[in-house]
Amino acid sequence: MEDCYMKKNIFILMILSVVVASCDLDKFPLASLSPDSYFSNANELDAFANDFYSALPGTSVYEEESDMIIKMGLTNEMRSARPVPASGGGWSWSALRKYNTLIDYAGNCSDENVRNEYVALARFFRAYFYLDKVRRFGDVPWYDTQLGSADEALYKPRDSRELVMANVVADLDFAIEHLPSARSLYKVTKWTAMALKTRACLFEGTFRKYHGLEYDAHSWQWYLEQAAAAGDEFISTSGYSIYSAGPNAYRDLFASTDAIGTEIILARNYDATLDVKHNGTYYTLGNYGNPGMTRKMFCTYLMADGTRFTDKQGWQTMSFVEETRNRDPRLGQSIRIPGYRRIGSDKTEAPSLADSETGYQPTKYMQGVDLGVDLYGASYNDLPIFRSAEVYLNYAEAKAELGTLTQADLDRSVKLLRDRVGMPNINMAEANANPDPYLRAEATGYPNVSGPNAGVILEIRRERSVELFDENFRYYDLMRWKNGQAFRHPNLGLYFPAPGNYDLDGDGVIDVAIYKDTAPTGLPATVIMRKIGTDIFLTEGDHGYVLTNPTDPGAWNEARDYYYPIPTDELSLNENLVQNPEW
Repeated sequence: MEDCYMKKNIFILMILSVVVASCDLDKFPLASLSPDSYFSNANELDAFANDFYSALPGTSVYEEESDMIIKMGLTNEMRSARPVPASGGGWSWSALRKYNTLIDYAGNCSDENVRNEYVALARFFRAYFYLDKVRRFGDVPWYDTQLGSADEALYKPRDSRELVMANVVADLDFAIEHLPSARSLYKVTKWTAMALKTRACLFEGTFRKYHGLEYDAHSWQWYLEQAAAAGDEFISTSGYSIYSAGPNAYRDLFASTDAIGTEIILARNYDATLDVKHNGTYYTLGNYGNPGMTRKMFCTYLMADGTRFTDKQGWQTMSFVEETRNRDPRLGQSIRIPGYRRIGSDKTEAPSLADSETGYQPTKYMQGVDLGVDLYGASYNDLPIFRSAEVYLNYAEAKAELGTLTQADLDRSVKLLRDRVGMPNINMAEANANPDPYLRAEATGYPNVSGPNAGVILEIRRERSVELFDENFRYYDLMRWKNGQAFRHPNLGLYFPAPGNYDLDGDGVIDVAIYKDTAPTGLPATVIMRKIGTDIFLTEGDHGYVLTNPTDPGAWNEARDYYYPIPTDELSLNENLVQNPEW
């Protein structure tokens, strides 16, 4: 474990940052700083707790890499190539000390309501912290109080994930009870805690189910019941809904400068006037490794009438113009399709093979053309961290996995997501009677889903993939579903039947030239030139699907890769720690 300081030293270091940030030196004279005299009122608790929000994700929300969105190089996770680090690697506990510090000293505040609110906030972040640790490492040591450098508990073995996750649920229940119910875009509330509870319990319940983990205290069913109950309460009482203003509501939800509180429960606040910005538009324009939606993900989207794209005659070799026609509108609000126009522009733009590895070029999070956000560090649209759509999906999936899902449950959850874009709802009976072969196949789906509810579980996973595309959920979804084998399969892109000149969006203008030996001449300078075997690789040599990363294919060690390794320095410092299997 990283070096520990005595409690007062930790406190003073953290409070110094609050002092500097607040520039209120008169209020917090350095000579008198002490945890025993601090935390006595709402202002002091709030000042200390502001730093908690740094734990929330920022740009990682849109920089997802998985079997659904790919870049020029695969991540170590996707290549089964994670090194065992000497230190770091996610095995850090400094943030936890902050939460436990507030909890330990909140008794200095005599106002019970204020005290409970800030303890609830700290317990929310402690639950958030431990969910991440369990997802990465499985069993981890549970600490619910501050530790000094001489505490023997620093060198204890890892606690079971059962103990940790049961405490996570207890923390979230306390947070739900005591956090404010007034909605806030940038502050954690009761509804944020409820949303996190559905996320955490769905993860734990499905992970245990698909990995065959059993514990005496709580079953996988118990966790899914907790997820379903929290989802039910959220849907019934929160007042949140699905943002549906206009035909491009799904697109606008992620492009909006200010987070849309109809649906977004908690967002990361970005502000051009304060020069707090990110790279969302810069990223989608092809920077940061030319991200591209994979063909596997592309084929997951249904037709606009709710039928399967992969049931259509000749779907495997359609042109881009044909394969994008009459699809789920979220496809055209997530990538460039024929007729694509950026917000604020009347210019149509084809997908660019120079800016997207697969040719299926993402547009999610891209702001308007007139906002000056195309350069590095220029975007300032708020980034959603929790939104009601995820809660609805968590609720439906938990009930489907439990075997308690009804059509009425789908009508109050998934249907609302599909209503936003004019898509038909899932028909549970039809889904179970005829599970989608594409979603059951090993190379493109989830081969370990079985039972009488298999069809609707697959459809909910489809919906989750589509609705939450590029929101950084996919990796841990695959982990909890025990579907890491998905990384073994090639990541494909657009289909090209032969070398030649291609008008990708059907506007009569050539967009890309694919050639074998000699580059064609006489084409406009705007045409992207791609030489087979050098600039572009195709699955069948001179034709087929775009093949990304041909010399660095994905891999997966089923016995090892569902967990991260514990750093070697930590194993040396604490002989009671045991490395994860196969590492």
